[in-house]
Amino acid sequence: MNSIATKTYTVHFNDTAYQALNNYIETHDFSKIFILVDSNTHEHCLPKFMSHLETSLAIEVIEMEAGEPHKNIETCLGIWNVLSELGADRKSLMLNLGGGVVTDLGGFVACTFKRGIKYINIPTSLLAMVDASVGGKTGVDLGALKNQIGVINTGDMVIIDTSYLDTLPQNQMKSGLAEMLKHGLIKDRQYFDRLSDLSKLKLEDLDVLIHESVVIKKDIVTKDELELGERKHLNFGHTIGHAIESYFLSHPEKEELLHGEAIAIGMILESYISSELLGLPKDDLSHITNVINGIYDFVAIAPSDYDAIIELLKHDKKNEHGNINFVLLEAIGKPKINCLVDNALIMKSFDYYTEQ
Repeated sequence: MNSIATKTYTVHFNDTAYQALNNYIETHDFSKIFILVDSNTHEHCLPKFMSHLETSLAIEVIEMEAGEPHKNIETCLGIWNVLSELGADRKSLMLNLGGGVVTDLGGFVACTFKRGIKYINIPTSLLAMVDASVGGKTGVDLGALKNQIGVINTGDMVIIDTSYLDTLPQNQMKSGLAEMLKHGLIKDRQYFDRLSDLSKLKLEDLDVLIHESVVIKKDIVTKDELELGERKHLNFGHTIGHAIESYFLSHPEKEELLHGEAIAIGMILESYISSELLGLPKDDLSHITNVINGIYDFVAIAPSDYDAIIELLKHDKKNEHGNINFVLLEAIGKPKINCLVDNALIMKSFDYYTEQ
């Protein structure tokens, strides 16, 4: 697959990606390399990655705990301290080998250590390949509130090796697929429809679809790096989805949801709101609902949960001047930003989901 160039970095794929990485390291005067992994990628991905890395530089591996509950400032403090103890300086290079938690947090650690060291993302999950590692968003959660602390600052390269997906369980693959479905809903109906029937997809098709998803996100981010306008399209499904994810993460009686599982619910709810507020055709609403429900298991959300989830919406990053701003769909492939939605309609969207 061809590499994808942005204004500040390039996304490389599979075998040619390692050639690009090794050339990059050889032509820069780095003092030391630090590889951030979590407990899963340390075991399942690091050996393969190291077999491709060609350098005589000193390499230190830093391991963090896996999972969203560890995407916090306390983990950052631990890594900053380890970097300092191991003699990292401003000429050090950080390689983030992992899923979205590792690439988000590792990027933030790199951007803030000694006011910034260079970093490269090597995403190992489908979610990170098509979303988290691309676009320069770095950061951590504040308690259960998603991505409240962070900066937008791109790495020098993204390395996508789709063979890492062989190590992923099915639920993690589905989590990443949610972001790909979102790319289709905001940009390309044909792309959405190609993803809608997984039974027809072959393994070799996935590489092509991942490449297309990265192109869609790259094109949007290139036009609006700081999320002042069009980049907000990428938040479709995320306003309610993030609130659901945070609620299930913090509620002791709820089973934690993966990011994509929560966003899948958010896309159904926000599609319903789109049909009521912007006239998204009912046939499109039914199509979106059937596709998503055909891929993801139903998640029980009781009416007693609604108020607490809606209360979390006030922390959404798109909010301005006290308004909760939604990204909604006028049609598949035609999103609209800064839509205001009253709580009564949000309640009805939850009812719509639970009745399907």
